[in-house]
Amino acid sequence: MNNIVEKQGYFIVLEGIDGAGSTTQAELLQDFFLNNEQKVVISPEPSSGKIGKLLREFLANENPFLTQDLYDQQMAYLFAADRHHHLYNNIDGVKKLTSENTHVITTRYYFSSLAYNAKTQKEFEFVSVLNKDFPPPDFLIYLDIPVEVALTRILDRTTLEIYETKEKLTQVKANFDKILSNYPHKYLRVDATKTREEIHQEIVNFLFSTSS
Repeated sequence: MNNIVEKQGYFIVLEGIDGAGSTTQAELLQDFFLNNEQKVVISPEPSSGKIGKLLREFLANENPFLTQDLYDQQMAYLFAADRHHHLYNNIDGVKKLTSENTHVITTRYYFSSLAYNAKTQKEFEFVSVLNKDFPPPDFLIYLDIPVEVALTRILDRTTLEIYETKEKLTQVKANFDKILSNYPHKYLRVDATKTREEIHQEIVNFLFSTSS
């Protein structure tokens, strides 16, 4: 296999609404790198750090605030703090791992904060400011799926998160389209209704064509 990396590992982000299949594709991509004797880790957001654990508690429970707006603001602050730790901590941070020739595959990044925590232009600008100094990933892959299909997949889960409703996911999908239409870097949009094997192959092809 041609080496996808010369000096360092790559930071690879998989995005999409809930139910798009980012976890499955992250695992397939991890297996691909391991089978080709390259170092790789899956490091999702929220992270496994203390702030990330707090975020997961919030997501698994009812909104503790008087309004949804206050809840979204709190989540935006927490995600930004967790993201900073995820990138820069010197134990298992993204920057440390990639400098050691390890690929880091992340499901969700600042794109998700913009998509999930902003209903209005004012909120979008607020979340943008919180995330403006975070670096773009080396590779961005967006798994595009109809809301109805995503909801069907989500219903198979035993526990639903607070964001997993048709109304919310419809809004989030529209936000992703807005974000990507203005994204200045190259990215891959994949039809996430394809088979997992077809999607995986498209992702691998994108990584090699972009890095060559």
